[in-house]
Amino acid sequence: MKEGTPMKEHSKVVELKGHIIDSLILSKVFDEILSRGGDYCSEEINVGRTKNDASYARIKVSAPHEKILEGILERLFELGASTIDIEDVTLAPSTKDGVYPEGFYSSTNLATEIKVHNKWIPVDKISMDCGIKVDSKKGRAQCIKMSDVKAGDDYIITSKGVRVSLPERSQKKGGFQFMSSGISSEKPMATLITKVADEMAQIKKEGKGKILFVCGPAIVHTGSRDYMTCIIEKGYMDILFAGNALAAHDIEASLYGTSLGVSLDKGHNVPEGHNLHLRAINTIRHYGGIKEAVDAGILKKGIMYTCIKKKKDFLLAGSIRDDGPLPEVITDVIQAQREMKKRLEGVEMAVMISTMLHSIAVGNLLPASVRTICVDINHATITKLVDRGTHQATGLVIDSGTFLRELCDRLP
Repeated sequence: MKEGTPMKEHSKVVELKGHIIDSLILSKVFDEILSRGGDYCSEEINVGRTKNDASYARIKVSAPHEKILEGILERLFELGASTIDIEDVTLAPSTKDGVYPEGFYSSTNLATEIKVHNKWIPVDKISMDCGIKVDSKKGRAQCIKMSDVKAGDDYIITSKGVRVSLPERSQKKGGFQFMSSGISSEKPMATLITKVADEMAQIKKEGKGKILFVCGPAIVHTGSRDYMTCIIEKGYMDILFAGNALAAHDIEASLYGTSLGVSLDKGHNVPEGHNLHLRAINTIRHYGGIKEAVDAGILKKGIMYTCIKKKKDFLLAGSIRDDGPLPEVITDVIQAQREMKKRLEGVEMAVMISTMLHSIAVGNLLPASVRTICVDINHATITKLVDRGTHQATGLVIDSGTFLRELCDRLP
């Protein structure tokens, strides 16, 4: 190319609809274009006149190279943008079980539609980091985890013909609108917890959605399990996700009054206390399971006991460090992931308390429409959850005991 010859510009026009101003999506789009080496020209921006009105923007995105433009567009599509001249999706078959076709489209947790035979169809079972399997004849599409891919099934490649929708801003005067200012310990926690309680009560009043709790063993270690059982007894927990540790230490507390060998009443180590959780697990294994121990009258209180008595669903997913584990623990991580995904059907709110790995794992499976609260004394746990794609999560930097006590008190 001769000096002074203008570089060929590659461009595409995209549009955004919805609450793109108050959600800061429009400013994020501009930032992404510039930071990735592109430029933009705003062809049309219409701002909604009231908080109930959607806004609209049409933007010409340009870049010096086709690959740069493609990279920019990929990111903008994740933010809810779509191209004006949308073509049908491009499909390719998987050639091997457990392997997506080359160039597969990786899903987000946002509501997604795809264009097939010039018709838009919704994608079922939305979850981030999946491929989208398409049955063109039946006009159906769904997110599929890599481990569940079957050879011969068609998957979307590239982002052409895909559009995502940003969650509508809630018009309810509930906690999630009030709490949408990010992660901070400098918030009126009592007010925020009241808002969470109000949201939970509203879900139960409407009688449609389920409430999921994802809990770590700190709930038992801090002596807070009575508040958790209170929440279950009041009917505000439908499903519990946890690991072997929560259940094991909850049962240890029920049988021996200790957690990790520390007396929950007196706060000191008891003789030979370090092995009491093993004895608790051994007792449950002897009876064949938690329910069997409850039925036998051996287990008489605690979180797991209350789940059994109140017929609440629970799923325990194991890790390599688990002692025992308890009979109910699913030790195959792929099987545990599949079971979690099944149980998420109908979940409207997820409350994650003091468990970083389980919170991130469940967050990866949740659609963005699920109202998500992450409670942890460690600011970094909440940040990691959001950074890994669970952008809808609201973080409360507070210890689990205080949160559960205040929440239990505020639930009707």
